[in-house]
Order: sequence, then C-alpha cells, then structure tokens
Amino acid sequence: MSTESLATPIKSSDQPVGDVGLRNSLLDALTVSSGAIDAISFLGLGKIFTAFMTGNIAFLGMALAGSPTAPRVAAVLSSMAGFALGIFIATKIVSSGQKPSSTVWPLETTVALGFSLIAHLAFNVIWFVNGAQPGDAVIPILLAVWALAMGMQSAAVRRLEVGGIFTTAATATFIFLFSDLANFSMKGDERRRMRGILLSLAIGATGGAYLLLHAPLYAPALPLVVTALVVLTAGRAFARSQS
Repeated sequence: MSTESLATPIKSSDQPVGDVGLRNSLLDALTVSSGAIDAISFLGLGKIFTAFMTGNIAFLGMALAGSPTAPRVAAVLSSMAGFALGIFIATKIVSSGQKPSSTVWPLETTVALGFSLIAHLAFNVIWFVNGAQPGDAVIPILLAVWALAMGMQSAAVRRLEVGGIFTTAATATFIFLFSDLANFSMKGDERRRMRGILLSLAIGATGGAYLLLHAPLYAPALPLVVTALVVLTAGRAFARSQS
C-alpha cells in the first residue's frame, strides 16, 4: 500500500477538468487491475495477496503464532519482498522528474508503470507454462513477480499525491470517504473519485475471480491488458501535451 499519511488533507487539483477526468479514469483502471490481481493471487496462490500488504503482514503474524491455517511464511515473505523491491525501483524512476511533463501526470509515472508491465508479462508466461496450476516451488516466484508489479504501481501513483487515493488498497480511501459524512468537507468531484476507486476495486476483484474460476489459464491477462492500456493512454496524453 502507498505510504501517504492518512492525515494529509485532500487537495484540489489545478489541472484542467478534462485532464483530471482522464487521470481519475486511469487511476480507476489501475485499481481494477490490482483488484483482479489480489483476487487471483489470494484464490490461486495460497491465500496470499500481492497488492494488499496489510493483509500479508497480518498473515505473517498468524503464521509466526503457529496457526495451522495461515499461509506459508516463505510465500508471504516473497510477496512482501517483491512489493518492497517494486517500490524501490519505481521511486527511483519517479523521483528523477523535476517538473510535470504532461497535463495528465508526469512522464516518469508512465515510465514506472511501463516497467511494471515486464513483471506482469513474466507472471503471465510462468502461469501459462505451468498450465494455471503452479506447484509449491513456483508459487513464491509468482507472488514475488506480481508483487513487484504492484509495488511499482503503488510508488508511481504515490508520486501523483492525489489525496486519499491508493490503487492497491482501499482502507485509506474508505476512511476518507466515510469520515466526510461527519464534516462534509470534500468537494463533489473528490467524493466521486473515491467512490470510483472503491467500485473499481470491487469490479477488478469480481472480474479476476470470475476468470480464475471459469478461464484460469487466461485470468492474469486481465490486469496485464488493463495496465497496458493505461500506459498507452498516458503515453498518448504526454505526446499530445508536447505537440
């Protein structure tokens, strides 16, 4: 999960309305991707997440306590390590930008997401070679590879500093949205953005789970295609902004 403080106020964007709308749509799409990934990894890779690290830390504690139903420690750690490495790599990429280079989001964000596609593709290849039934020796590798992609996505989105928005976990967004019921301080577009993230996560999880149950060999293609479309769309937006 991205590490922006929950105390950070929701900031209004000074971008043109059309650019903000496109950015929000791309964030929704990335959330669909992460929702599908967590559904597939949890149901198909030993009840372990590759995007939702809060759950994995809880699983690790359960395993260390000796719970017979907790996931394997090695598998949980492989996912956490991959996620951490992804954050490190993407942070290096997005930190290299000096100023916004696109009207939607910085070019470095698109570059980081583009590199995450390598991990997505590697997962799909390994998954396909193993006939959607990876053995115990392969599962930690798959978890690490997909968590690497999710760590990169998390760091790339964090670079945008969109208050309350996290595309790999929904807890913070949930807190922001429902705490607004107490003070009603957010603007309408901010509420719509947060509702969109929560809905997108549910849609992604539903789609990923459905494909895993009915077409398991092709289930990981969903987040790969969605993320690729995000990268392509953001790249085109950058090209337009430079013309």
